[in-house]
Amino acid sequence: MNTALFDIFTGISGDMTIAALIDAGADFDFLKQEIAKLNLIGFDLILGRKMRSQINAAKFDVVINHQPHYHTHLEDINKLIDSSSLSDYVKYNSKRIFETVGIAEAKIHNIPLEKIHFHEVGAIDSIIDIIGTCVCLENLGIEKIYSTPVKLGKGLIKTQHGLMPNPAPATLEILNDYPVEFTNIDFELTTPTGAAIIKTLSSGTFDNDRMGNIKISKIGFGSGTFDIQESPNLLRVIICDSQNELQKEQLVQVETNIDDMNPQVYPFVMEKLFEAGAKDVFYHDVVMKKGRPGILLSVLTEESKLEEIVKIIYRETTTIGLRINKVGRNKLEREIKEFDTSFGKVKAKVITGGNSLDINKVMPEFEECRRIADEINKPLNDIYNQLYRELNG
Repeated sequence: MNTALFDIFTGISGDMTIAALIDAGADFDFLKQEIAKLNLIGFDLILGRKMRSQINAAKFDVVINHQPHYHTHLEDINKLIDSSSLSDYVKYNSKRIFETVGIAEAKIHNIPLEKIHFHEVGAIDSIIDIIGTCVCLENLGIEKIYSTPVKLGKGLIKTQHGLMPNPAPATLEILNDYPVEFTNIDFELTTPTGAAIIKTLSSGTFDNDRMGNIKISKIGFGSGTFDIQESPNLLRVIICDSQNELQKEQLVQVETNIDDMNPQVYPFVMEKLFEAGAKDVFYHDVVMKKGRPGILLSVLTEESKLEEIVKIIYRETTTIGLRINKVGRNKLEREIKEFDTSFGKVKAKVITGGNSLDINKVMPEFEECRRIADEINKPLNDIYNQLYRELNG
């Protein structure tokens, strides 16, 4: 599997991402050709070289001649993307990244997503950085992305909203639940655009269990604009072929037996646990001491979410004790992709198991099947079976 590892040892921004991907082999002329499909004006794309800490890195710039700042709402940007002849991959992932930014901004400013005005991220250079990143990833044939923890600076930064704490509120909100590392560097190491690219496209942080044996094929360095004394202002991208056939991860299993709770509460508890980020929640019928029927509640979660999971169980159930154990889990490689079908565009889960396992199948997403069944008033099972045949034919 063609995999990109983003080594974020100083920070990440949109221009650094494109520079690193071009340095790793993405075609700059192809990038310019694809960006032209947006029919935007008032800028030039410049590619150069920059030496930092004796490392020869690519430097990518969007030079603004004049800034017609007219794409300010998420709907405007989505229309700009959809009206172009960019590939489905680029359209889909670009819109996902912009939505990540929009959701964070909406939460910070406490206004609906559709009313969010994009400022820095709505500027031409940021639009190009996000869409250009997706163009370069597709050009390189990247199937999976991982990263190291995202580095963050300290102090204050200037934005169109005025002085803001560093990292910017949008950056920090975007990176909620993603591994980060705070530094003592008084500089905006990671921008909202860079944070959104990683949070949206990455499958998580790198570890040997996830990627297994890898064969490095290309390495790219992308340079930032400013000199940083404490660390080279560079982003490194490592393109490799991951030989791992099973994804492995370490999770925490939380269990408790309950025999004295109103059964109507169980669905509510499950909903709350999933909202808190649980990987899985399930119930078993059990016979407890004194022959009383009961329920075994089992929750699988990442360790970073354990505290909140425990709080919910104690708050919403009648239990007074929990069993907590670390467990290993392996799973087949999977990702959600969009396909053209007889029912139109449909999202489905692509599952692969490597060469030795010889597993390669596409599973229609249930919610997509239900949507189609409701729209055309046909049995859900018929929709699922037809989609499965089309996607695996």
